[in-house]
Amino acid sequence: MRVLLTGWASFRHGEATAGDVLSLRAVSDVLTEAGVDHLTAWSPAFRPEGPHLDDAEPDAFTHIVFACGPLRGTQLHELHRRYPRSRRLAVGVSVPDPADPAVTGFDVVLPRDDGDACAADLSLATRVESPPVVGVVLAPDQPEYGADRRHETVHTTLAAWLRDLDCGRVPLDTRLATDDWRHCATPDQFVSTLSRLDVLVSTRLHGLALGLKAGVPVLAVDPVAHGGKVTAQATALRWPAVLPADATRADLDKWFEWCCSAEARARAAAEHPFPGPLAELVGALEEMP
Repeated sequence: MRVLLTGWASFRHGEATAGDVLSLRAVSDVLTEAGVDHLTAWSPAFRPEGPHLDDAEPDAFTHIVFACGPLRGTQLHELHRRYPRSRRLAVGVSVPDPADPAVTGFDVVLPRDDGDACAADLSLATRVESPPVVGVVLAPDQPEYGADRRHETVHTTLAAWLRDLDCGRVPLDTRLATDDWRHCATPDQFVSTLSRLDVLVSTRLHGLALGLKAGVPVLAVDPVAHGGKVTAQATALRWPAVLPADATRADLDKWFEWCCSAEARARAAAEHPFPGPLAELVGALEEMP
């Protein structure tokens, strides 16, 4: 027996959702424990390194297993046509129409739900790791810095680095809005959101300040050549994890590792300097003519 394990994350024009990929992992775990030789096929858009369905020759597999998602559509019809001599089984799937050729093309269907029966989703049956949760706050273009702006270059570097970082990514925006649920409506909501993170990556001054206010280590990158307000704020707060606009991936890796440490968490949670201008405000007002 040799099994080709497939799902919606296997199709070139499918999509890889967290639930689908966990379901494939759950089935792979069961097959591995049972000693069944198998190969999982991935969409080239999701995992360019493969293996892909195009690499899985029809005569090389005795069985096809399709895991999770709805049984419908032309891509499933093509799966049946590509592997006509293999026994085909679907597991943990939704069956909206039992008469659909996408359904009837399988020799066995073990449904998640089919209008009559229902079962727990396959994604619940497998392990998950717990990488750090990382928020990301990026500054706008900031034309006030003129020719010293390096925002596009810095954000391109961060995007490539974050893409390869093993973490849960949470894009955040300091802009508040009362008419859009995707934004916090109050600063209290925003700081509360930050407090749930493990690390915050920010090219914005208020990302740095509010991250530390929430007690979260901040990896700050100044998008201004020669240093702008992000660097100045890190100096005022005596926060060491601030990088210049020309920071490398090695720099990011080094300081991210530090931000994940107990030392960084304790330092972020410590008292920060009181804003000096506030202490001078009333006196300055009284001295004004």
